[in-house]
Order: sequence, then C-alpha cells, then structure tokens
Amino acid sequence: MRRPPPSRSARRPAPSRLRAAPGRRSGADRRRSAGRAVLACSALVLWAGAADAHPHVFVTAREQVLFDADGRVTGVRADWTFDDMYSSFVTQGLGTPGELLTRDQLAPLAKTNVESLAEFGYFTVAKLSGHALEFGAPVDYWLDESPDKLVTLHFTLPLKAPAKPAPALNVSVYDPTYFVDFRMADRDPVALVAAPSGCSTSVIKPRPLDASDNQKLSEAFFANMSPGQDFGIKLASKVMVACP
Repeated sequence: MRRPPPSRSARRPAPSRLRAAPGRRSGADRRRSAGRAVLACSALVLWAGAADAHPHVFVTAREQVLFDADGRVTGVRADWTFDDMYSSFVTQGLGTPGELLTRDQLAPLAKTNVESLAEFGYFTVAKLSGHALEFGAPVDYWLDESPDKLVTLHFTLPLKAPAKPAPALNVSVYDPTYFVDFRMADRDPVALVAAPSGCSTSVIKPRPLDASDNQKLSEAFFANMSPGQDFGIKLASKVMVACP
C-alpha cells in the first residue's frame, strides 16, 4: 500500500477558536466527533481545530462484497488503511520500539473504533434500486500494522436482510463532512466473495471538483455547514455490483 502524497498528509491545523452554541453542535463539533470515531485517539483532538483546508485524515479503502449460497449479498467487508500521519500518532507509546504492533495490542482501539463509527453509519452506504439497505453491527474486526508502519482497520458490515444485486447494487464509502477523505485503492479496490457466475463489479470515480467547490475547502465553510449537508458525496467513489 503506497503512502498518500505529501500534500495530503502534511497539513497541520491551527488551534481552534470555534465554540458550539449551548445545546447545539456546530459543524466543527460534528467533525470533531466524527474524527474521534475514526481515530479514537487524543492526537485527533489536536487536529480537529481550524485548519488550512479539509480534509484532515486520509484513508485508502478496499471493499469486499460478500454473497451467500443463494446469490444474495450478505454484507461488505472493509479494509481501511490510514495515512502515515495518523498511523504514526495512533501507535505512539504502544508496544516495543522497532517492533510491529500485534492485533492483541491494537484490539481495544479496534473495538472503540467500530463501536463509535455506528453513529456515522460506518461511513458506508449501500443502495439497491435507489433504496438504502440497512447494516447490522460490525463483526470480525481488528486493527493491524504493516511493515511500512501504516495501520489498517478491518471489519465486516452484515446486511440486516440479504439482497439480490439485481439490477445493480451500489456501495459508497465516504464522510459527508469531508473531515475524512476516503479513496478507493488503485489496485484491487473491490472483490466479490462467493458471487454467482456472471456477476461483475466496477468502480465509478468522482468527477474533479469545480472551481466553486474547491474554494469551499476551508474550515470556515465546514464550520458553518448545516446538519445533514452532504458535501462528501461529491468526492465519493461508487462501487457497482451487477448480477444476471
């Protein structure tokens, strides 16, 4: 897994001066909460203040679409590799210097991550014929550290009700607030597991932002973003799964 370009990981936010009104979370507070759900470490709290520009965290994603014996999709398995800056922060003070962290050492953090991500729908949306499908609680989750010192979160999201991907099932992984930038891996971004013969998959990448949207990539814009505003969808890749 290649590291993200320096321009993505080198941004460092300035201390925040934003405050939420009593009883109401501002856009900045929602981003802080979302970031803590993904990172679950004190380092992110420092990142969550006003910054030069969004995003703050970068994830390279691979997704596996799981099928049962009846040709129905039963869930999605996610493998999210975090950028080098986050990986460095999250491993500080853990384990023995010079040695890779084990699953056991990272298990408490993995549990916190997947439990906290529930509030944000695991940043994963699955749709069939335009209707959103519901996921259950994640299973089979863990964190690991690779030899290049990047940390990857693995987890499976089971569908509450298995569904036949006809005519097509769409899966998108993104953060609506664009605090976290999810990018599908360049190599092997999607796999079909136990899929019937004839099933296929493709990845539709987002269009580049226009000049107007690029100008919005500032903390002032995101701090004042209304609840439910979905900027991140503009930058989300879409996984298409089709079966005969």
